[in-house]
Amino acid sequence: MKLRLFLTALATAGLMSASAQRVTPDLDSLRGGQLSIQPIMHASLVLNYQGKNIYIDPTGGAALYEGLLPPDLIMITDIHPDHMDPKTIEAINTKEATFVVPQAVADKLPSTIDKKKIVILNNGKRTTEGGVLIESIPMYNLPESPTAMHTKGRGNGYVLTMAGKKIYISGDTADIPEMKALKDIDLAFICMNLPYTMDVKTAAAAVLAFKPKEVYPYHYRGQDTEEFKRLVNAGDKNIDVRLRNWYQLPVK
Repeated sequence: MKLRLFLTALATAGLMSASAQRVTPDLDSLRGGQLSIQPIMHASLVLNYQGKNIYIDPTGGAALYEGLLPPDLIMITDIHPDHMDPKTIEAINTKEATFVVPQAVADKLPSTIDKKKIVILNNGKRTTEGGVLIESIPMYNLPESPTAMHTKGRGNGYVLTMAGKKIYISGDTADIPEMKALKDIDLAFICMNLPYTMDVKTAAAAVLAFKPKEVYPYHYRGQDTEEFKRLVNAGDKNIDVRLRNWYQLPVK
């Protein structure tokens, strides 16, 4: 327990030391500690809990991750370069990292990664890695089409369960039935980015369908997040809509 507390304090210090370069991380209380939520860039974020570092879709180059502890777990949603960037993966320290990815991503990971560290998780499957329950759900465009930018079955949205808290990461998706059917989500990261995913109104309506306790719009380049917040809270004032800057580059 003392070691865990020390690692958590160290991780928080590492995150805060980079606060002059990136958005200050949010801290949420979980059973047994705090969850640190660090926006990075566009679709990329880092979660830290009890010394465990989870990198979601790490892209943008190693400089964006300076001052952060290296990943224990890397989760990638899709093959597009704003979600899966081999150069960034090779540039950061992945020595202790387990990769959780769909098959399409596994096929494109750098050959330098030990295949024993790659857990292939396709839609509808689940795994537990380092005490984190990870469930994959589809992410895709509507209407469905074999020529769509995001086809059903290729990429993953994820639901993570950590210390009883359920966290949904949408990846690139429309307001699909699988998202609307989610239950008991505590924290959600919802994409909006025309013409690739949802517009603000569609994203807000999707959130109101499954009602997470807290929601971050991310992957929102060019979209009005204030309008998203207004629409969500007009429909349910109890949903905590958290607006953070996912487009603040580190200062050199």
